[in-house]
Amino acid sequence: MENLVAFRKAKGWSQQKLSEKSGVSQTYISELEADKKHPTVFIVQKLASALDVTLSELLNEKSPSPKLRVG
Repeated sequence: MENLVAFRKAKGWSQQKLSEKSGVSQTYISELEADKKHPTVFIVQKLASALDVTLSELLNEKSPSPKLRVG
């Protein structure tokens, strides 16, 4: 999940902050970012929701151009 890191960093969040916002453990997020785990759709939805992006944006294999949504 290469886009996970990009979207997280675009928000200026640590893995711990994403964990708090999503309810997914920091350890699991670390393993996802290191490509050691493959998440369920439920986990991806929780992360996407916390990051305010769509499932499609988070799972897109192309490098993202994260845009922070204001409002």
